Amino acid sequence: MKLPVYQGMARAQAARRAARAQSAGQVARRERPDGHGAAGAARLRDPIRMEYRTGNELDLDQVIELYRASTLGERRPVDDRERMGKMLAAANLVITAWEGGTLMGIARSVTDGAYCTYLSDLAVRLSHQRQGIGRELMRRTQAAAPEATLILLAAPKAAEYYPHVGFSRHESCWILRPGETIASEAEQ
Repeated sequence: MKLPVYQGMARAQAARRAARAQSAGQVARRERPDGHGAAGAARLRDPIRMEYRTGNELDLDQVIELYRASTLGERRPVDDRERMGKMLAAANLVITAWEGGTLMGIARSVTDGAYCTYLSDLAVRLSHQRQGIGRELMRRTQAAAPEATLILLAAPKAAEYYPHVGFSRHESCWILRPGETIASEAEQ
């Protein structure tokens, strides 16, 4: 069976680390399939075994339940079904991860496909976090619009995660919240 390039590369890197450790007389640690060492290996779910789907035709109740199960619901209007429905319907790039009939993760984005992709929501069930599912959702999001820059606003608790997977910090991002208005020239 031929492995996808990114998974094959991770396994090759793990094999090289094990060979270096053996030649140095060290005991090689057991590697996870994603190349991140033994920590959590027993509970790791291979992100490739998840079923990944693209499209925003989803059951809104399943999406809301996932947001709550991932803690993203703390920062999204999960009690406002109409607004959540609009958020899902207007996203033009939605990638989901499924285990059986259960929604395990979602990457909800808006993209022009050529210049920028705004990854507005990345949610993975707490029970399935740290297993490569979020990384795979982001990888598939980026692959869907490879010429576009992938942009996101990190939750404070997740701010240190994104540099670990390859994102760089952008210091000049600005937001205008609902109810706030653009200042008139007289107010400047």
